[in-house]
Amino acid sequence: MFNVNMPADQVCLGRKRPLPSCPNPLFLQWLTELRDNAKEKGLKTQYVYQKAINSLKKYPLPLKNGKEAKILQNFGDGICKILDERLQKHYRENGSDAPIHLATSCLTNNMASSKQMEEPQKKPSGNLGEHMKRTQTEVRKEKGTKKKREYVPQKRSGGYAVLLTLYRHTQMPGSKGFMFRNELQTEAQPLCDKSFTVPDLGSKYTAWSSVSTLIQKDLLVKTHNPARYSLTDQGLALAEKLNSEETGMTKEHVEQKSEEENSQDAPDVVDLTLEEEEEEEEEEREEKESWSSKSSERPATALSVNQPRGVVSRSDAIEKSQNLETGKAAMGWNLPPGSYDIVLCVDFIETTGGSSGRKQELAKELQRNGVTFDIRKLNVGDFLWVAREKVTPVPGQLRPPVGKELVLDYIIERKRMDDLCGSIIDGRFREQKFRLKRCGLHKPIYLVEECGSAAAHLSLPESTLQQAIVNTQVVDGFFVKRVQDVKESAAYLTIMTRYLQKLYQNCTLFCRSRELEGDGEEERGQTANLSCFLMTFTEFNYGAVKNKCQTVREVFARQLMQISGISGDKAAAVLEHYSTVSSLLQAYDQCSNETEKEKLLSSIKYGKLKRNLGPALSRTIYQLYCTRGPLS
Repeated sequence: MFNVNMPADQVCLGRKRPLPSCPNPLFLQWLTELRDNAKEKGLKTQYVYQKAINSLKKYPLPLKNGKEAKILQNFGDGICKILDERLQKHYRENGSDAPIHLATSCLTNNMASSKQMEEPQKKPSGNLGEHMKRTQTEVRKEKGTKKKREYVPQKRSGGYAVLLTLYRHTQMPGSKGFMFRNELQTEAQPLCDKSFTVPDLGSKYTAWSSVSTLIQKDLLVKTHNPARYSLTDQGLALAEKLNSEETGMTKEHVEQKSEEENSQDAPDVVDLTLEEEEEEEEEEREEKESWSSKSSERPATALSVNQPRGVVSRSDAIEKSQNLETGKAAMGWNLPPGSYDIVLCVDFIETTGGSSGRKQELAKELQRNGVTFDIRKLNVGDFLWVAREKVTPVPGQLRPPVGKELVLDYIIERKRMDDLCGSIIDGRFREQKFRLKRCGLHKPIYLVEECGSAAAHLSLPESTLQQAIVNTQVVDGFFVKRVQDVKESAAYLTIMTRYLQKLYQNCTLFCRSRELEGDGEEERGQTANLSCFLMTFTEFNYGAVKNKCQTVREVFARQLMQISGISGDKAAAVLEHYSTVSSLLQAYDQCSNETEKEKLLSSIKYGKLKRNLGPALSRTIYQLYCTRGPLS
């Protein structure tokens, strides 16, 4: 029998819910709604709200209003104002003493129970049981609609590999808790079937594209510049399950499963293609599977040659179980002698556009000389060399595996005299030298093609051009090679290629991330004659992007270099003392008089000779940043 006198609030509360992890669930709910609305409309403000959500989740104390949230990172005046408006609306609807630090579902149930407590006698006792049953049904329906299926990346996918790699990295002793993009891609590659750097044919997406999904699902956090990637609490829990799932598969389980699969007399067929309908059915089936069934029932993604679909071989399982050990050494991979080829990389601008006949002549000359070269987009420089890993095609796969590439320390910027003249006039010449110095390669070369009598018809006198070439060699420290025409340029590239092939033929090349360049100076000195520490081509080319997002320090350096007389070395010297404009202005404010301000930077040392910056440049910089109104 149903007890009519049972308090109504017990029916509404139902099963006890765990306390919310975030002490400000209302603010979190409102920000999530704002983010979802912006995402539906395709607005970029969705990323602003997402950053605010991440900051709010990390804050352990309750907030009284939106104004207090301004102390958190990524909370500006606009977001705080929206929260305060939502809060005032919440008070108007629920009363001025309505709690704001309880879960919204609990608030709804409490309000419903209070209404039932106020009017307990309005309905007969016979209808009360039906009403309670209906309330329970509605509560269950609401729970069913609010419950979302947990996101789980497909096995051997990009998101799967990234989560596992970050989790295993955090378990290592002395882990820094985050990984840079380059080391994360390199270490996660053995756990993924797709390439993190090279897209499939007919597609622009790589395995790295799934990182944006992980960030949207609050599994991954991207911070700093260069970007650092780390797991959230939710991502850590999911990665731990994935890791235990993979390592928990024993050899006996694999043998038993393979025997059961083989007993079905499946034909030995090599399936090189997978239809889109099959892929969609695969994804739907995997989403419906529970955690326990995923480790034993999910079909294998990689297929061997004489192996039916769905059969997991013992060698594959053993290889996957060893990923924990191999993952630790993945970032420290190397190319031993004889395992790589030295390949010349030519910027595509050098073979297309402009005087097509002259540019095609360069490629033809290199082919006649028997030089192996690859035409690709270089974000800095015109020619460089990479050590490309030798790979052999795998039986049963359409394409051979992608070979690893390390960039050698030599890079060439090619200049004709007319191009040199134009770049000096529009300012590209100084900027190109600055970017070559910062690209991470330690031996830049300027290849200057003389135009002969054509130099006399340029906008600048020949003496000015010759002085610029000398300054490039003496002051900036570049090696300058002078040639007469395209044939000599091709001959020089041929000689350099063969020289580097001989130079590196007995060297072991180690991958070294540019962000961690300073950590290996002792190793670099001890093994300088036996090995080389080089960065990957992907990291080099990405770091040399001209129009990528810049830090305040980089923008300040570019501003300084626009001042006549300030070179890259002088700008770097100023940045060592004052890394931002704000720090420089604060130093000016601490000076007692005008003369002291004008001479503030005069004693700063720059360059190899450690010369003073001088009072003239110091006064010019002071006038630029501290003069109100136009400069005279």
